[in-house]
Amino acid sequence: MTIDGTILNMLLEGIRDTVYMTLASTLAGYALGLPMGILLTVTDKDGIRPNKVIYGILDVISNIVRSVPFLILLIVLIPFTRWLVGKSYGSTATIVPLVITAAPYIGRLVESSLKEVDPGVVEAARSMGATDLDIVFRVLLVEARTSLITGATIALGTILGYSAMAGTVGGGGLGDIAVRYGYYRYQTGIMVVTVLLIIVLFQIFQTIGMKIAKRIEKRK
Repeated sequence: MTIDGTILNMLLEGIRDTVYMTLASTLAGYALGLPMGILLTVTDKDGIRPNKVIYGILDVISNIVRSVPFLILLIVLIPFTRWLVGKSYGSTATIVPLVITAAPYIGRLVESSLKEVDPGVVEAARSMGATDLDIVFRVLLVEARTSLITGATIALGTILGYSAMAGTVGGGGLGDIAVRYGYYRYQTGIMVVTVLLIIVLFQIFQTIGMKIAKRIEKRK
């Protein structure tokens, strides 16, 4: 396969759109998922403020959304996406279902990280007069920061994979190029290149994330 200027520009645009979708969706997903994970931890039966109702509602929402395959959720959300951003295709439109599917997943990752904190540290903070907010922001989030960064790295890789999957319905990015040229036009060479580029992006994200986590771990 010969990569001319047109194909090269297309691939560069695909990389740009894929990185844009992945990073934007991860940030927006954490804007929703981080509070959700904190509430799941706090309101659990062993949390600092147990609340069966709140925990039960968040638990059901998380399980329902995570149980629906992303491709199906992507299609189901087309009317909502079109209403919200004015269209149902392209990289910006794909961010909507990516955020919706990522938030509960991120919430569970955050919950898992916060529950790894030694209960003795929480009790020590409480005995010194720490409020619930102090415990959340000065104890739980601080003590679990390495695990939280590791979870964010995992979430980033997962969302990258979902963004590529969105190419099957015109979601933009490298996944869209792979489907349009590799599947519909039988240009295997372009499909192989896009797959390799996705793998490279995944490795870059994972390497950066793990290095940040290790650096934070050393500072403890």
